[in-house]
Amino acid sequence: MNSMETQQNKYDVNSLSDMLPEDFRKYGYRLVDWITNYLKDAESYPVLSRIKPGEVKEKIPSSPPFNPESFEEILKDFDKIIVPGITHWNHPGFMAYFNSTASSPGILAELLISALNLNGMLWKTSPSSTELEQVTLNWFRQMLSLPENFWGIIYDTASVSSMHAIAAARENANIQTREKGLAGRNDIGRLRLYCSEQAHSSIDKAALTLGIGLEGIRKIPVDKEFKMIPQKLSEAISEDRKNGWLPFCTVATVGTTSTTSVDPVKEIAGTCSREKIWLHVDAAHAGVTALLPEMRNIFNGIERADSLVVNPHKWMFVPIDLSVLFTKHPGILKRAFSLSAEYLKTELDSEVENYMDYGIQLGRRFRSLKLWFVIRYFGVEGIQNILREHLRLGKLFAGWIDEHPNFERMAPTPFSTVCFRANPGNTNEKTLDDLNEKLMNKVNETGKLFITHTKLNGKFVIRLVVSGIRTKEIHVRNAWELIQKTYQQIK
Repeated sequence: MNSMETQQNKYDVNSLSDMLPEDFRKYGYRLVDWITNYLKDAESYPVLSRIKPGEVKEKIPSSPPFNPESFEEILKDFDKIIVPGITHWNHPGFMAYFNSTASSPGILAELLISALNLNGMLWKTSPSSTELEQVTLNWFRQMLSLPENFWGIIYDTASVSSMHAIAAARENANIQTREKGLAGRNDIGRLRLYCSEQAHSSIDKAALTLGIGLEGIRKIPVDKEFKMIPQKLSEAISEDRKNGWLPFCTVATVGTTSTTSVDPVKEIAGTCSREKIWLHVDAAHAGVTALLPEMRNIFNGIERADSLVVNPHKWMFVPIDLSVLFTKHPGILKRAFSLSAEYLKTELDSEVENYMDYGIQLGRRFRSLKLWFVIRYFGVEGIQNILREHLRLGKLFAGWIDEHPNFERMAPTPFSTVCFRANPGNTNEKTLDDLNEKLMNKVNETGKLFITHTKLNGKFVIRLVVSGIRTKEIHVRNAWELIQKTYQQIK
């Protein structure tokens, strides 16, 4: 017997196999039961994790196990170590940031996605992945009442979608970035990107990633409702051209992160059209409300945009992550990213769409399956009904703020995000800031509600967002009662 055979005989043949089918079935049922109870009893958990930094790490060995461990023990440690360190985005009291709640059909789709474990980089590597993405994005385009010339692709997050849109805008500038890059060139002006003072930080990160740099971003002032001022954009572009900059892209926002303000897309589009620069619209959170006929005015002028991002994983109850980029210029996006490695060429390339050609990633998860499940399960009408209820609850909470003598709203509420603060009067701004920060922190410490803040005109402002699929009127009423009670305790 040679040494290789001796070494092989040291292994237990069972250790070379996956989990046995009967064990997978047993623990699979256990996990489905756990998830069912978790979603049913989400309110029993503190919405915001209460652990201290490092507490999870301290309970996990610093080295991996050499010998196999039972799945029973793994599940015990999940409950004992991991769950206490979870902030529960599925909790109906999660009213922070822009909530991403997972609906049950989406969760079940994720199970299938993991089981299939496909890589949809090429049509050939899983035709269903490519073709279902094409179909579901056509559905989604129709649901948003977008023109037929908007082509869609799924990425993971809006940060990545917007980065790809800005990369396409850079390619559209015809400065041979693909061939020559940007570094060390003196044959072109420095690229200039425009967005409002309220634009999401992902736009800044895209500029960092794409070589535009923070100095290449020009923030356009906003009006009293925190909307970009189109005239200021026009003036900035004219000034920059005179000073040798190369304007190439403007980002308008429909539903800004701090206040959900809606930039005047139609007017901004007119400026971009005259100046021949790309217009990208960030509607990651609020864009789904265009499903409602009464809300479609948020997309006035959208037909003149070059690209648009909307995230079904935010306010359409698809488990994170799933972001959709629509563009009228898929050829430009492809030109920016397509590379044809020999081992990826197939005999069908001239007949099919290979999504790997439209972005930086080669591997692609089967994300469209969960979008398909969610749309089919709820139907357009079902999603519309939930969105309408959230909008109603946002207006209801805003009304309570307006009616209370010791609270004030700090921005309009075009959707269901309410910006407010406690203001007992006769108090300087520093004291008000401290009071509201304390109020927010004390509320969050209760474990019943999670809210966040922003700063508007230099003032500390509390944000409450109603967008979770399990958040009902009773939860919004409870949130308001808790905020008032906490205010009385600390004022």
